[in-house]
Amino acid sequence: MPNYLTRSYAKINLGLFIRERLPNGYHDIETGFVFIDWSDRMEVYPAEKTTIMCDDASIPTGKDNLIVKAIQAFNLAHGLNGYYHIKLDKKIPSGAGLGGGSSNAASMLHILNKINGTETSPEKLAEIGAALGADVPVFVHSKTAIGSGTGTQLEFGDFQPDYVILTVFPGIHSDTKAAYQQCKPLGAPSIPLLEILTTTEPDEWDVLLRNDLEPPVISLYHEIGNLRDQLMDSGALYAAMSGSGSSVFGIFEQEFLALEVYQYLLELGYKANLTKPGFTPDNRVYLVG
Repeated sequence: MPNYLTRSYAKINLGLFIRERLPNGYHDIETGFVFIDWSDRMEVYPAEKTTIMCDDASIPTGKDNLIVKAIQAFNLAHGLNGYYHIKLDKKIPSGAGLGGGSSNAASMLHILNKINGTETSPEKLAEIGAALGADVPVFVHSKTAIGSGTGTQLEFGDFQPDYVILTVFPGIHSDTKAAYQQCKPLGAPSIPLLEILTTTEPDEWDVLLRNDLEPPVISLYHEIGNLRDQLMDSGALYAAMSGSGSSVFGIFEQEFLALEVYQYLLELGYKANLTKPGFTPDNRVYLVG
């Protein structure tokens, strides 16, 4: 039986401005999505019932898994009733602010599109994905974009940093819902975010960008703030927490310096990743076996 293979890549947020808290409890935000070379491997084939085999025992594999929800949403949108076996090699840490679960859901939508020959457009897949999670649409498109509204309204632009990105996970599982509940909305950036990311250099971002979720999260987990400061002290042009945390990233001009810091973090027992300048994720689905 043929298997379908793809990779789910992680994202980081360049700026996360909480513009206002909405009456329904959600938040109006503005953020820049870029991708890093940290990925999960997904292998899928049709089956008599849907099952997920994951090498990370902490990941739920039942009905609450976003992959399962993606299958249900795709089936509903296309009038199908397919079941699948999924083998998930999990490398993106969960609870890290890197969008691993949303990326898995987007990858599953692409695989289902391939398996069923439905030729559904990325725009339609993104629409299906938006009901699963605010980050899913940007993973469907796999293009750098400004996310606004609840994060699902995308304005695409080419601002993948032409620098090395070092991302580190401190092993802390940050609660996204709690971070948003405790944050203080500070409004939109004074300069449009797309303009900041396309016309200024990372060494200027410390005064132009902010992540409004950083203060409440760092107040609970000081190690996150310490890691961010250590990346800056180690020569990063810019460093920040990604999304609701707990991962922190630094942007380095010199690759050898980023490599030294990366190796040091690994020696300390952290999970970390290096992404080369101008990275582009490959979300294509391959037929294997």
